[in-house]
Amino acid sequence: MMTELPLLDSAVLPPGVRARFVENVNGLRMNVLEAGFEKPRHPCLLLLHGFPELAYSWRKVMGPLAAAGFHVVAPDQRGYGRTTGWDPSYDGDVASFRLFNLVRDALGLVAALGYRSVAAVIGHDFGSPVAAWCALLRPDVFPAVAMMSAPFPGPPSLNAGAPSGENIHAALAKLDRPRKHYQWYYSTRAANADMHDCPQGIHDFLRAYFHYKSADWAGNKPHPLKSLSAEELAQMPTYYIMDLHQDMAATVAPEMPSAEAIAACQWLPDAELAIYSGEFKRTGFQGGLQWYRCRTENVLATELEVFSGRTIDVPSLFIAGNLSVPRNLRAHAEKRVRAHARLSPGRRRRPLGAAGAAGAGHGTPA
Repeated sequence: MMTELPLLDSAVLPPGVRARFVENVNGLRMNVLEAGFEKPRHPCLLLLHGFPELAYSWRKVMGPLAAAGFHVVAPDQRGYGRTTGWDPSYDGDVASFRLFNLVRDALGLVAALGYRSVAAVIGHDFGSPVAAWCALLRPDVFPAVAMMSAPFPGPPSLNAGAPSGENIHAALAKLDRPRKHYQWYYSTRAANADMHDCPQGIHDFLRAYFHYKSADWAGNKPHPLKSLSAEELAQMPTYYIMDLHQDMAATVAPEMPSAEAIAACQWLPDAELAIYSGEFKRTGFQGGLQWYRCRTENVLATELEVFSGRTIDVPSLFIAGNLSVPRNLRAHAEKRVRAHARLSPGRRRRPLGAAGAAGAGHGTPA
C-alpha cells in the first residue's frame, strides 16, 4: 500500500496553476495539476505525460492554454508522482498498466471532474498512444487528439503477435559492438534499480538523461536510416540502441553536461529538475517501466486486436521536434498517422524548432 502524500508545494508551480487530488479514479487517488479552474464549465483539455515525466512537465504551457479559455488538467498518470493506488512492484499487477486500463484512468478522471467530454486530449511520448487510444475508443468523450513525439501506428492487425522475419534483438546482440533496444532493457527486472540506485544519484542521472535526449546535446544530428536493420539501428544514439552490457545510468553518464551548461539551461533549471528527481527518488521508476513491459511482453495485446482496421476519425494532430527523430522515420510516422488516424486536412504534422527539450521522453515539453 503506497503512503498517501501531501500536495505538491504551490511555491514550485507557476501562477494560476494548482495541485489537487481527485479521488476514486479507476482505483486511483489521482494527483492533478490544473489551470483555468476559476470560471466553471470552460472546455477541458486533458494533458497526458510520458516517461520519465510527471504532470509537472506541462507546467509551462498550462497558463497560456488557460488564458485561451480552457480548463487545463494534467494528471500524474498511473505509476507516477503523487498518484497512488497502483502496484509498485515488478511482480505486481502489470496488466493494470495496459493501454485499455490507462484509457479507463483518463475516462474516470474526466467523469470525476464532472465532464461528459473534453475539448481535446493531448499526449506526449508514452502519453501519446494513450491519447490516441482515448480518441479511437471513445470519440464521444475525446473528440480531438494531439500526439507529441510518438506517432500512432493504429491498432495491431489480427494475429499481430505471430513471429515473422528476423529477430532484430538477436541481430543487435550479434553486432561487432553488441547492442540492445532500450524498451526491452526497460522491461527487465534490473532496470528500476539500475536507475534508482545508480552511482551518480537520481538527480545527476536525470540531468544527463534529459540533456542527452535534448537539442542541447551536440551530437543530436538525426539523419535518414536506409532500413530498420540492426546495422542501421546501431547508428542511433545509445539511449535508444544501448550497448548490450550497459544499463541506462551508465549509458547517459558520459553525456553529463558541464556545470556551466547546467547553469545556462533555461528549459530545465536545476531547481525544476529537483522536482523530478525528488519524485522518482521516492517512487522509483517501476510504475513507468510497467508500461513498457505491457508492450514488450504483449500483455493482453489480443484485446487491442479487436479494433484491427479501426481508425481515429476525430480531428488529429501529430507534433514532432526537428531534432527528435530521423527525417525518414518522421516521414514514415506521418504516413502511418495519415493512414490510421485520418488527420485533419492541412494539419498532418507540425515539426518544432530546436527547443532544449527535443527528444522523445524528455522532461519538459517546450
